[in-house]
Amino acid sequence: MNEKVSVTSEKSSQTAKMIKRGIAVGFPIMLGYLPIAITYGVLAKQSGLSLFELTMMSVLVFAGASQFMGANMIAVGAGASEIIIATFVLNFRHFVMSLSFMNRLRTVTPKWRASLSLGLTDETFAVSSLHTKEAEEEKGAYFYLSLFLTAYLSWIAGSFLGGVLGEVIPEKLSQSMGIALYAMFIGLLVPSVKKELKVGLIAIIAMLIHVLCSYVLHMSSGWAIVFGTIVGGFSGVFLLEEDEQS
Repeated sequence: MNEKVSVTSEKSSQTAKMIKRGIAVGFPIMLGYLPIAITYGVLAKQSGLSLFELTMMSVLVFAGASQFMGANMIAVGAGASEIIIATFVLNFRHFVMSLSFMNRLRTVTPKWRASLSLGLTDETFAVSSLHTKEAEEEKGAYFYLSLFLTAYLSWIAGSFLGGVLGEVIPEKLSQSMGIALYAMFIGLLVPSVKKELKVGLIAIIAMLIHVLCSYVLHMSSGWAIVFGTIVGGFSGVFLLEEDEQS
């Protein structure tokens, strides 16, 4: 009887240890997510989403760039199909991240891996990739669970807070926060361009396709974004493949 109690106590202690480590590792992500999520909440509120809708988008989607883009597309009157397709294309990289994540955590049961893959973002994937040894430890799955939940809950909380602020702060101030959307994408683009100039060319191609669709073919803003994203992505496949072959 005492042995069973001892084993149970050890397992509980190991679980708590892994949870604490996961929260500690996820804390910097939380600090980075909160201001961006608040900005998203404010912009989404100004785009016409209710507090419930913008919060549920964070609960169900949990993808910063896609949510910013979705809020912007809603603001310009894009249809549901346009938003869904654009989001699918933008988030297609998650398939690759999930496969890599599954491969690195082979020692974790498939049930855990399938559940944990839902919490993958660019940031949580990068951090979890640096902590593969935890997968081999007892109760290691709880490390990744607490890491992902720390990021996930902070994003939801920040989105909700941003939605609340969007109702009370002056309209001019909230509208000026729209620059955060462009600043975020530029911040993601510039480091990649510094490493590879062809990434900048891909961005220019996507931009030109968007302009062509909008002002020459007179497509809606939503479909212009969709075609710009798709063509830009495909051009990247061929342009960057040349570098790998050379």
